[in-house]
Amino acid sequence: MKRTVVAIGALLLGVGAVMAQQNLVKQDQDTMKANAKNLGGVLIAMVKGEKPYDQTAVSAALAQLDETAKKLPTMFPDSVKGAKFDGDYSPSPKLWEDKAGFQAKIDSFAKIVTEAKAKIKDLDTLKAIAPAIGKECGNCHETFRVKHG
Repeated sequence: MKRTVVAIGALLLGVGAVMAQQNLVKQDQDTMKANAKNLGGVLIAMVKGEKPYDQTAVSAALAQLDETAKKLPTMFPDSVKGAKFDGDYSPSPKLWEDKAGFQAKIDSFAKIVTEAKAKIKDLDTLKAIAPAIGKECGNCHETFRVKHG
């Protein structure tokens, strides 16, 4: 009887750990999708003239990117290493192998977003700064993200 209770407890604990891991993976993916929406769908769309300049939308997009910069250091704990990420992308194993390099990319991204929040006040400053934010995202993705398929 005790063995059964212990076995069931261990099984439930294992299921709970898998569910927690899946929740972290989903949160990571949702954060990155929000980045793409705000950078590409808001900031770059304004730069390209696809959307009219809107300071409120710019500020909201930059606030979300800033929030991501704050979350990034804890978004990929060892517990999600090797986890199944749905979709076209997943973190590269290099993310866990080169934590200092990943942190350097985070710091660079955080710096450019902070500067953008202080400097972007009109379409001209957005055009000057938004591409640099995109470049920072791309630089990190080159090393620390894997495209599937």
